[in-house]
Amino acid sequence: MRLSLAYSPCPNDTFAFHAMVHSLVDCEGLSFDVSLMDIENLNKSAANRDFDICKLSYSAYYGYTGDYVMLRSGSALGFNNGPLLVAKKGSQFLKSGGVIDKDEILKSSVAIPGIMTTAALLLRFAFPPIVNTTAVLFSEIEERILSGEFGCGVLIHETRFTYEKRGLELIMDLGSNWQEKTSLPVPLGGIAVRRDMDTDLQLKINRVLRRSIEFALANPLISADYVAMNAREMELEIQRKHIGMFVNDYTVDISRTGECAVERLHEVWSQIFPVKENKMNLFIL
Repeated sequence: MRLSLAYSPCPNDTFAFHAMVHSLVDCEGLSFDVSLMDIENLNKSAANRDFDICKLSYSAYYGYTGDYVMLRSGSALGFNNGPLLVAKKGSQFLKSGGVIDKDEILKSSVAIPGIMTTAALLLRFAFPPIVNTTAVLFSEIEERILSGEFGCGVLIHETRFTYEKRGLELIMDLGSNWQEKTSLPVPLGGIAVRRDMDTDLQLKINRVLRRSIEFALANPLISADYVAMNAREMELEIQRKHIGMFVNDYTVDISRTGECAVERLHEVWSQIFPVKENKMNLFIL
C-alpha cells in the first residue's frame, strides 16, 4: 500500500524518517510518496487533508483533531528545546540586570515562524496581550530582525544554534518559560495520520515509524547524507546538535508524561481559540 507522507526538511525529521522511506526497516508492505515542506505549510496542508501522514505543530493539530490523530511515535517534545525570542544585541527589550521589559515587547513588531506553530502559541503563553506578530519563513527571521524590519522574533529549528554569532541576543527562552510554569516538557510537533484510516493501519504506521527512529538512533551515520542534503544549516555539528536536541525517548514513544504535556498545551490553546468541546482522543489508541 502506498501512502502520502509529508514532513519538514529539518534534521530531526529527515533523521527519523530516513530508514522507512528508504526501506531500510520492515515497512510491513507500506511504501511512501514523500513531500518535504516548511512546518507552516505542513500545518496549512492539514486543512485540506492533503496527506495520509503529516508532521504538524501541536498548536495546529488541535484545530484538526476531527480529521487527524497523532501517532505515539515521532514527536518533537522534550526539555530545554523550545523556541527562543531574540533581538539585536543591545536591544531595548532587556533592562539593566537582564530583566525583560514586557511593555517594549508588546509595542514591538515580532516575527513568528507561522501563526499555527507551537512557537507562536508559546509566545502568547508568555505574553498574553501580544498582537503585533507577523508570520515569516523561519529561516528568514534572523536576517529580518538584523535589518530592522522586526524588533524581535521567535527562532526554531537550526536557527536556535546560530543566532548569537549573527549578532542577536536571547530575550526569553519560551520553552523554559513553559517548563517553569507547568513542570512539563515542551510539546512542539508530532506525526499525525488521517483519523478515518482503519485502526490497524494507523497502528502499522506507528510501528514502522518507531522502527525507523530506533534504526536511526542505533545507526546515526547511515542517514547523514540524507539529513545534510535537506538541511538549511550545512555545518555537520549543527545538524548533530539539532538531532540530539529534538530526537529523544519521547520521539520513540510519547509516554504518559508527554501526553500530559500535549493535553496541557491543548488547554492553553483552547483558552485562546475557544471551540466547541472536542472529546476525541489526541493519540492513537
